[in-house]
Amino acid sequence: MTLSHEQIASIGITGRVTSVLSILGSFTIIGAFASSRHFRSPIHRIIFFNAFYNLWDSVGTMISVDGPLAGDQSSLCQFQGFVLQMFPVADVLWTFAMALDTYLVVFHHFDAHSLQKLEKTYLGIITSVSFIPALVFLFIHSPERGSVYGSETIWCSISPKWVLIRIVLYYAPISRLRDEFKLSSEDHIQLTSRHSGNRPLGNPGGSVTTTVQANAQPKSPGVLQNHITSESSVEQAVEPRPTPSSHPPLNYKMTKQRNVSFKQYILMPSLFFLALLTTWLTPTINRVSAFIHPGREPYSLLLAVSALGSLRGFWNGVIFVTIGMKGWKRRALERKEYHTRRIDIT
Repeated sequence: MTLSHEQIASIGITGRVTSVLSILGSFTIIGAFASSRHFRSPIHRIIFFNAFYNLWDSVGTMISVDGPLAGDQSSLCQFQGFVLQMFPVADVLWTFAMALDTYLVVFHHFDAHSLQKLEKTYLGIITSVSFIPALVFLFIHSPERGSVYGSETIWCSISPKWVLIRIVLYYAPISRLRDEFKLSSEDHIQLTSRHSGNRPLGNPGGSVTTTVQANAQPKSPGVLQNHITSESSVEQAVEPRPTPSSHPPLNYKMTKQRNVSFKQYILMPSLFFLALLTTWLTPTINRVSAFIHPGREPYSLLLAVSALGSLRGFWNGVIFVTIGMKGWKRRALERKEYHTRRIDIT
């Protein structure tokens, strides 16, 4: 089935419109991170780094059908193929890094400083794993199959003639999706177990938070304490047991270092996983369909791939701002409660 010029044009327009949305989403992430301290938690930092990768991804999808129309051997097609090989894979790996951070917080009690130490490692590994194969593919050419990067109707990517590379290296991120889902599921189960098993009878609406101080030594036994709050948070603090006082103790502490919400650590990677699954689902269906039925090009499926496959930056921006605003509102409410309690005590 051959697409008409009108159908190809509509696919191109759809891809460019959604690419613009993704570019706006990426710039929203960068702007919010740069302008507000409420968007600088370790997971927000990972999303900030990924925003630059999403921008390049959007450049590739913005080229849209112009890549295939220029010809498989054209510089435009080869550039588009390189971009759409490297940066979608990097997006998957950054999401995996978020899931890994969640795992380290929940199971190994990593603090914000420890997580930030991992960022250079993430940056080096993700860039290398995504860049090296994409670059090597530019120089692979076969007389029978041509270049690795070639036309896929809606854009240039790994050519259907290179089936093995398409399956092994392009779909390798699918296994990362599975790992992310496994990590997120384990984190959710562990967190639910903690909250249900450790909740005190006298505080049915509360939740338990383990407070850990990195590189600190307690001066006496019992210095490290569990702190019960109305919102779960990982907070780095070491303090001695308070002496008896005529005033009731304040459960809320103002700290210079921002609290990292357990709920935020679970919710944000889970939402990013769902957004990632949405953007990968239709391209996967399209490639499986092309493998089973070579030569078939369903217009509706290609239109869906062009639309959904170009929205990575958009979804990332929406989730980044939404979760960040919820965290900001929660901290504002905590500050209000803190000042109210101080007034009541005095």
